[in-house]
Amino acid sequence: MKVHNSPARMDRTHLLSDQDEAHPGPSCPAGSYADPNTVAKDGATAPPADMMPVVPGYESLGPYVIPPSDFGPTQPQAPSRAPERRFDIPAITEELAQEAFIKYASSKCCYSSKPAKEMVFTDLQSLNTYRYRLETFTESRTTEWDSEPYNGQVVDGFGVAPGPWSIPVPIPSLFQDCQKAVRVPHTSTVKGCHSCLNLGRSACRRCVNSGRTQCAFCGGMGRTASNRCSPCHGSGMTRCHSCGGVGSITCTTCKGQGKLLCFIKLKITWKNNVYVAVIDKGSGFPVELLDRISGEKLLTDMAPMVYPVVSFPDSSVNAESESAVREHQAQFATTCRILQQRQTIELIPITRVHYVWNEKTHIYFVYGTEHKVYTKDYPVKCCCCSIL
Repeated sequence: MKVHNSPARMDRTHLLSDQDEAHPGPSCPAGSYADPNTVAKDGATAPPADMMPVVPGYESLGPYVIPPSDFGPTQPQAPSRAPERRFDIPAITEELAQEAFIKYASSKCCYSSKPAKEMVFTDLQSLNTYRYRLETFTESRTTEWDSEPYNGQVVDGFGVAPGPWSIPVPIPSLFQDCQKAVRVPHTSTVKGCHSCLNLGRSACRRCVNSGRTQCAFCGGMGRTASNRCSPCHGSGMTRCHSCGGVGSITCTTCKGQGKLLCFIKLKITWKNNVYVAVIDKGSGFPVELLDRISGEKLLTDMAPMVYPVVSFPDSSVNAESESAVREHQAQFATTCRILQQRQTIELIPITRVHYVWNEKTHIYFVYGTEHKVYTKDYPVKCCCCSIL
């Protein structure tokens, strides 16, 4: 079963000032009705790209990741010495196996506890199962135009804009997904608002610039039953609640300023890419049950680029490690910056228990450090379980 889902160059990072951050706009307040003037992003949006100047080094903006200028270390360092111990765990005792089975039967409302209490053990087999995990913590960068309402703030539009990968950004906690946006220095410019054509106000979508909407009480008829409608005084129309009867609203893009401060936004995405493989020896146990099960940590290796495990006692683990490291290197080395890698090996104890009850042989598994139980053929179930 596979799931493919210390920082390098830390001395080059520093904390940015609050002015460098690209903050999202405030959320729209909730109203008593659906206001068509509200938008998904309440705040400035960048003008069309053909209206923006070309900044050297940023000729191609968009969602595609920018290859890093520095790929970091190209070759991992081989380990100095190989592990010498064998990682084996003996089968659990009969007492522990029976205790786990009784607890399992008691947790099922329709299971009789008699088989768990009266069974006779015939064999307990230890099935060492290993879980290999490789985590590759990467950083990727994209750029796009963004803007905010212009209120007379300083315009940083002079000087040469630094390259996307030369802008230092502090690295967050390792192996945790995170995203941040910062303003690229020396890329700011002031533009007229494209949404309202520099007016600061835009037509109300609810009343279509008229300031009045159909009366909701009478449906525009002007009457209810045989009486004149009181809310609209019989006209069938009422003042638009969205614009207050003015017919226009403050532009949601420029917040009424008529101008935008435009700049290039650098988006940095940190992602923990995970490769997981469970090395099972054909025990018949459904390995998908191990996703939330703890094992005994046998090996942990962390480095800017880890070296594949080569001398683990089980050769299947070595093969998985080599495959995982090679796959992540090919997948991320040229498109992202690999900051740190971590590989771990866990031993998940699984014991296959053979027992006899009522002159018939049955099997169940005790697995994980939590001593959970799995079985397909519990001997005594009530009729409702059989129907289900």
